[in-house]
Amino acid sequence: MANRALQFALALLVASVLVFALMSILPGNAAQVALGTNATPEAVAALEARYGLNQPPLIRYVSWVGGMLTGNFGTSYVTGAAITPVIVGSVQVTGILVITAIVLAIVIAVPLGTFAALEQRNWIGVTISALSQIGIAVPNFLAAIILVIVFSLTLGWFPSQGWMAPVEGLGGFLSRLVLPVVSLALVQAAILTRYMRSAVLDVMREDYIRTARAKGLTRTKALFVHGLRNAAIPVITVAGVQLATLLVGAVIIEQIFVIPGIGSELVRAVANRDLVTVQGIVMVLVLLVLIINFIVDVLYPIVDPRIRNAS
Repeated sequence: MANRALQFALALLVASVLVFALMSILPGNAAQVALGTNATPEAVAALEARYGLNQPPLIRYVSWVGGMLTGNFGTSYVTGAAITPVIVGSVQVTGILVITAIVLAIVIAVPLGTFAALEQRNWIGVTISALSQIGIAVPNFLAAIILVIVFSLTLGWFPSQGWMAPVEGLGGFLSRLVLPVVSLALVQAAILTRYMRSAVLDVMREDYIRTARAKGLTRTKALFVHGLRNAAIPVITVAGVQLATLLVGAVIIEQIFVIPGIGSELVRAVANRDLVTVQGIVMVLVLLVLIINFIVDVLYPIVDPRIRNAS
């Protein structure tokens, strides 16, 4: 655990240096962009002094990291507003969207993938396998457009866009959550179903499963008693990767459904060339991805104690 924590800290440090360096080497003057092309040199110099843009890069980096450690991501040069409330609010929205989507994907994929493996020679298993392959080929944005056309514009069951916080009304919140979550979950469920099917098939070929069946257990009971933990390892890995991918990929879904998540804020900041906001959002995304990877590493020995004993 200590080694994982150290790796996490080092990865975060390296990522912060890279993000700051990439933002710093971009062409153009941030103060000039914020004030516009008609700004006088005096006004540009005053803004640089106000936000410390005229200081050496090392000092600016230390100040930026120190601020983040205390929860202060700085102030936008373009809007003059504090960045932290914007990031916190948008991360909460994206977090609800992404976590709900990955949970739904797992709930769909685990039983379907297991059943497809157990019934691989029957038409039901073949159908599930074929549908999962089709689902992998469908992009999230296409699934979102189809769902909007069918369930919003045609049937009128759900709103086609907008967002409502749970505190503003649970019914409105859930109705606006369904379509974007399903749009994200369907493709991820298809991918997870394929991995779950493959993992279960591999486990079913193991000697200990054959031994369990020789002792009188049915194929299904032998799998559930002895095999599911081993099958869960690759699925956990893929689910972690998918969750990290969803954090970045949700930007398209947020644009389609007009959801004020972290992706929408990133697009808006890039369009306005609000580099300090872009810098903060990218760093938060990196942090979330590293946290996901850390959680996946911690889950491995919990699911399969042999990993803990071997390390």
